[in-house]
Amino acid sequence: MGEILGLGCTHYPGLLGADDKLPGLFHHLLTAPNVPEHYKQPKNWPAELLAELGNDAGQAAAVRYGERMANGFRAVRKALDEFNPDFVLVWGDDQYENFREDIIPAFCVHGYDDEFEVQPWHNGANGTNGGGKPNRWNEPGDWALKLRGQRDAAKYLATGLIERGIDVAYSYKPLHHPLAHAFTNTFLYLDWDRKGFPYPVIPFAINCYGSNLLHAKGGISALFIPPRPENEMPDPPSPHPWRVMEDGAAVAETLAASPWRVAVIASSSWSHCFLSPTNGYIWPDQKADRHLFETLSRGDYDSWRSRTLKDMEQAGQHEMLNWMALAGAMEKLGRKKPVVHDYVETWIFASEKCFVSYPV
Repeated sequence: MGEILGLGCTHYPGLLGADDKLPGLFHHLLTAPNVPEHYKQPKNWPAELLAELGNDAGQAAAVRYGERMANGFRAVRKALDEFNPDFVLVWGDDQYENFREDIIPAFCVHGYDDEFEVQPWHNGANGTNGGGKPNRWNEPGDWALKLRGQRDAAKYLATGLIERGIDVAYSYKPLHHPLAHAFTNTFLYLDWDRKGFPYPVIPFAINCYGSNLLHAKGGISALFIPPRPENEMPDPPSPHPWRVMEDGAAVAETLAASPWRVAVIASSSWSHCFLSPTNGYIWPDQKADRHLFETLSRGDYDSWRSRTLKDMEQAGQHEMLNWMALAGAMEKLGRKKPVVHDYVETWIFASEKCFVSYPV
């Protein structure tokens, strides 16, 4: 029988750069034409936001935040290494990377080759001569994140899910992009101290952005472009939270019947300010996030299952569908409460972050 370790973390793109770049998104959002003017005015900001900005536009807070993020990933990596899995499955979202107008699957298991690589800092011609995108680790543009897939396990998983009534898609090679950033960033961050990432991986994509995916191209552009015409029918939605929990439960059941030790990881930040009208797209929905955090902390899976997609999208919690899969898996395995390594609230760094593990 298989053994399963549950983990939760983030793939927040802001961490790719140096700490001094972290406040940049907040200041950029203040220039967005679709942000209500009321929320652009400092006189209307909460005291916590003003305190985090401080008198240096958020620079001191960014240093503290960067270190806290690093320690969160180190804690999750420690749990991962102590478990020493045969492979790692990551639930992540695709933001107009591999899945675009040609196909948008609700769920897709990636059974990639035994060995593949991604060049996260490649920047056109510069990537071939050591240049490339600036990054936290000062790695050159031709640096490669070397990964291993586990195609047989991906086939086993997809087969098991289909047999259990989860009509999952599967792929053996990328479509438009080597690997969606939800997965690439997760592997980069779990190797924060650059000691290597030796575990084979199975990326598991969930359509978290639903009706917003194609219009906004999976990012913040909806705040900078004209809104969708009122007479235009919206694109189909994401799967509902309860359905994603069913998917997670089926993953757990399938892998528990396998011969493998598997770490399953939910990778996402929590409410994204730029997706949520609750606070004018400027700061996250702390109230909605606290509710989910408190119920998760006490193992109240019914509260998670009853959360509606409409409420999640109002709060900018689109990517929390990845965590819904983890919750469904842990409920199926009888794991009542997680070990919370950190829960980080913020007003200027886009979204709450949470780091947890569910020991075997």
